[in-house]
Amino acid sequence: MSDADPVRLYRTVRLIRRFEERAVELVHGGQIVGGIHPYLGQEGIAAGVCAALGPDDVLAGTHRGHGHVLARGADPARMLAELCGRVTGLNAGRGGSMHAADLSLGVLGANAIVGASGAIITGAVWAHRRRGRDTVGVSFFGDGAVNEGMLLEAFNLAALWRVPVLFVCENNGYATTMPVAGAVAGSVAGRAAAFDIPAVGVDGQDAEAVRVAAATAVDRMRAGGGPELIEARTYRFDAHHTFEHAVRLDYRPPDEVTRARARDPVRIQGERLSAADRSAVDAEVEATLDAAVRFALDSPEPDPADALTYLYASGLTARTGGG
Repeated sequence: MSDADPVRLYRTVRLIRRFEERAVELVHGGQIVGGIHPYLGQEGIAAGVCAALGPDDVLAGTHRGHGHVLARGADPARMLAELCGRVTGLNAGRGGSMHAADLSLGVLGANAIVGASGAIITGAVWAHRRRGRDTVGVSFFGDGAVNEGMLLEAFNLAALWRVPVLFVCENNGYATTMPVAGAVAGSVAGRAAAFDIPAVGVDGQDAEAVRVAAATAVDRMRAGGGPELIEARTYRFDAHHTFEHAVRLDYRPPDEVTRARARDPVRIQGERLSAADRSAVDAEVEATLDAAVRFALDSPEPDPADALTYLYASGLTARTGGG
């Protein structure tokens, strides 16, 4: 059942925004090693889509996946600990930024492989449906994934088998530094049409508009419909990766970034609240993230002696030599 509470929706976009800003600070401070792909500017998509899901639904995200995990309800403290590589993280510090997961919430993981979420979610939802469950799934991916064979194969199987997967394209206009106009022939919606998958475009900066579109699709899918696609038009406010903060890549005109920032999903959703409600949520989020940072930095790092733990499935051991 879709959660239409504007305060809760604002809290989600605000939480993701401030989490990402805190995470960038920790990257610069050296506490998060290797950098991250910030979700800044795209918060309305994860917030709106996840507000339309039920407790037994599943999703998979992208390398820019913190927002998806947080919007689904994951503990920000354990998520931040995961980014910092601490044993208290969602995945004991083994997944990091691009592989964070919370199976208890149906989050089957962020994913560093472009377009992989479609195959993962199509298979997972098909398996749930075979067991008689009414599970629906969400596959998040970027505009750079729409030419990937793995994603198109997922479209094909989901359409053939009527698997209720909501494919959500977060079209931020760039695949790393490549403008979408120079990389994608045709359109995102056209890809879906080739497989007879209904598609709709939505303003990804407006969390409520995304929620309505997602809730409509989820209701249809749960009632027996097959897959659907949402193309959420958005813009990332920060770098593709925090490495850009050091190398200063020049591929987006400054005035383009300025214009895009004028349509901030946090501000758009915040204007639907009273000033008092907005201030209360902002204070709550800051307190939550203050505690999350303390928790992450105070948590122990993994013991090198446990490096092989979780490497093999339970009950299996490494083969030491040939026959």
